[in-house]
Amino acid sequence: MAIYIYTGKGGGKTTAALGLALRSLGHNRKVILIQFLKGRKEIGEYKIQSKLKKFKVYQFGRKEFINLKNPTGKDRLLAAKGLQFIKKAIKQKPKLLILDELNLVLAFRILDIRDVLSVLKKIPKSVDVVLTGRHAPKDLIKIADYANEMRLIKMPKKFFAKKGIQY
Repeated sequence: MAIYIYTGKGGGKTTAALGLALRSLGHNRKVILIQFLKGRKEIGEYKIQSKLKKFKVYQFGRKEFINLKNPTGKDRLLAAKGLQFIKKAIKQKPKLLILDELNLVLAFRILDIRDVLSVLKKIPKSVDVVLTGRHAPKDLIKIADYANEMRLIKMPKKFFAKKGIQY
């Protein structure tokens, strides 16, 4: 098992993880994407799963954006369900497991780092794991094999998310 982290204030963290997913799928490897804090079904990575039989997406978040500085009980419950679902996902025997926005969940203490580390330790060695999201905790970076930081250099003053690019 290798653990990859994509973190930082720049864009492209989930996109980098999806690049690994595409590469894995090209080698006929099963990929599971577990999204924390996300519940929108119109995003590209959710929609494509109907066309890729070895790619599954599971979401544990609301459709709307959450206030990270003041997460609700529902947000905490969804994140906890996502963490517990990792154990079920492993039984599907993926070769690549992407835990999207888990870093952010930990940074804002929606989940306890000790609980996450405990679950990560139970993932079989045959599964590569990718963790995305801003503000990756140092304890996660310590156990990671690879940690990459995305840095924002430039973006338009008026930014609009573009279908097929940002979602």
